[in-house]
Amino acid sequence: MPKAKYKRVLLKLSGEALASPSGYGVDVSEAESIALQIKKITEMGVEVAVVIGAGNLWRGKQGLDRGMDRATADYMGMLATVMNAMALMDALERDGIITRVQTALEMRTIAEPYIRRRAIRHLEKGRVVILAAGTGNPYFSTDTAAALRSMEIGAEVLIKATKVDGVYDSDPKLNPDAVKFDRLSYMDVMNRRLNVMDLTAISLCMDNEMPIMVLNMWDQAAIEAALMGEHVGTLVTSEVED
Repeated sequence: MPKAKYKRVLLKLSGEALASPSGYGVDVSEAESIALQIKKITEMGVEVAVVIGAGNLWRGKQGLDRGMDRATADYMGMLATVMNAMALMDALERDGIITRVQTALEMRTIAEPYIRRRAIRHLEKGRVVILAAGTGNPYFSTDTAAALRSMEIGAEVLIKATKVDGVYDSDPKLNPDAVKFDRLSYMDVMNRRLNVMDLTAISLCMDNEMPIMVLNMWDQAAIEAALMGEHVGTLVTSEVED
């Protein structure tokens, strides 16, 4: 198999990636599908860390709309990401991939605490590391956690996994004339308010020149081509080539 362009990547998944057709809960078959894609990445010799959201289990906005304390709602979301991480870990290990879950909130009975050097060591040994519980702080999204962790572990690219093939100027499901971007700058994303990641995450990537690749995780050909360095999906970097 040809050598991949990237040695280490961080994969950002939404919680909805694990959801049942209703959009909620954990669908074991969906977890198995994601595990298969991650396995194929590791077989290319790429070290993989994962940050996963919790939208399939808990939407903090619902609580906030009823007057819930923001910190409480955010901590509930962090706990939900741990449930998703455990489901994905189980699917990966049933597929023969050694996996470690590390959490920003300590719960030693079920997962390791997040320790940067330990996470890097796991990656060096070929293990998949799932980084759960966001940053461990309220008011920060899992997008921001993904940006932060990608820099801490020395990832070469942050892959934002979606079910569409890149970033568009409007929702392609609603607008058949939506235009897909091949490349964008961080400033383009912020100025156009494109739905790539939240502004805090984009700013953090921009400040540290962490490239963001947005692609369809469920298109095997796309993710393999992207990891080989081919032009796939949408790439967000500091400057856009002419």
